[in-house]
Amino acid sequence: MLHADTHSPDTLDLAAIRARHTLLLLGLLWDRDLARVDIARELGLSRSAISSIVTELISVGLVQEVGTRGTGGVGRRATMLNLNTRAAALLAIDLGASHARVDALDLQCRPLASRTVPHDISRGPQPTYALLKDLTRQVLADAQLSPAQVALVGVGVPGPVDHDTGRVVQPPNMPGWDGENVRAALQDALNLEVLVDNDANLGALAEARFGAHRGIQDLIYVKVATGIGAGVLLGGRLHRGTRGGAGEIGHISINEQGPVGRSGNPGSLESYAAAQVIENHARSLRLQGHPSDLPDPITIEDLLTHAAHDPLARAVWEEAGHHLGVAISTTLNLFNPAAVIIGGRLAQAGDVLLRAIRVSAQSRTMRINADRTRIDLGTLGQDAGVMGAGAMMLDSLFTPRGLPHLYGIARMNQNVRDLAGSRAPPPAPRPTPTLNAPVSHGGTP
Repeated sequence: MLHADTHSPDTLDLAAIRARHTLLLLGLLWDRDLARVDIARELGLSRSAISSIVTELISVGLVQEVGTRGTGGVGRRATMLNLNTRAAALLAIDLGASHARVDALDLQCRPLASRTVPHDISRGPQPTYALLKDLTRQVLADAQLSPAQVALVGVGVPGPVDHDTGRVVQPPNMPGWDGENVRAALQDALNLEVLVDNDANLGALAEARFGAHRGIQDLIYVKVATGIGAGVLLGGRLHRGTRGGAGEIGHISINEQGPVGRSGNPGSLESYAAAQVIENHARSLRLQGHPSDLPDPITIEDLLTHAAHDPLARAVWEEAGHHLGVAISTTLNLFNPAAVIIGGRLAQAGDVLLRAIRVSAQSRTMRINADRTRIDLGTLGQDAGVMGAGAMMLDSLFTPRGLPHLYGIARMNQNVRDLAGSRAPPPAPRPTPTLNAPVSHGGTP
């Protein structure tokens, strides 16, 4: 016998509407402190509706009252509201081909503590997980946080990621990692809930939320380093494709008769403009007699440091920029973005590289797709990876599905603070998360 659902459609709709209003309110407070009257006006809701939501947010510790503001006339002073950015912590992991970085962040992605160490990703998954576990322990201690205060862990890796599972798929620059489920393994190692994505995707999220082009809805971020990848933001949403492999610009063939790169494709962009290729090309030019004051053997660091002054370095970066521009012109004609941002370690070559990219890309792009598009260097530098991981975690938490999890962490932290004030013993630790599960999404708050 079928049993009727105890929740009517009207009840579910009201809960969904309240969750939506709660998220809009939190979005306003994420940007700036406001009074209840300001929020009511901006959201077009009644004062009583806003007060009800605010009371709930204060009770769980996500919002706090922070003084008053004069009304400018006769009447009561308005109480200001502030997003409690320490209500929950975020753990951002930036895993590169030659480094590992772990940052603890607050809810506005401001750093609370950070650790970076050299690490060769080709050592494989297990040594990498052991290192990340140790770095996490150090960072949490530096930030005076317990694991229970962490709402999510966000991880960027330098290879294609199946977004639904967190599994790395045939990563050319991560030997020994094919098929590795990074999300499941790190959830097991850290006993925390984990999200994983490609580092170029996270770069796009970071630049759109925190960079000089923040707020742009159509943006492409090209990360140029050991490998080359792109994060594609369309209509304000990250375009991952069916499985998560969108944006692999480094494996586009720009010359079908060209050399074979790491992906096995002849004439791929990475065959011409990835870090090791550029370094080898510079050494070859020196052997051919190209003038240079760089030390021998030439390193990629030498080329970056002297990009604007040494004739060989300039020639190398101009050539690399030309090849990058050829590939970028394809993305301009396909997606017509408002901005293309060049990031990654090789972006440190600066204006020499950027000018060559612009000339090459714009000369190959239809005018309708080039006229209003900016091609610029990234502004976040080495922080792009952790800022992008932070943006990914915020995009997961500040949703109807993620909000209950955020409430739970904030409420637990509030209880810990209250108990610490009364010198009572702390509550029991959080249960171990289920492996391979995304954020625990209970009912709508």
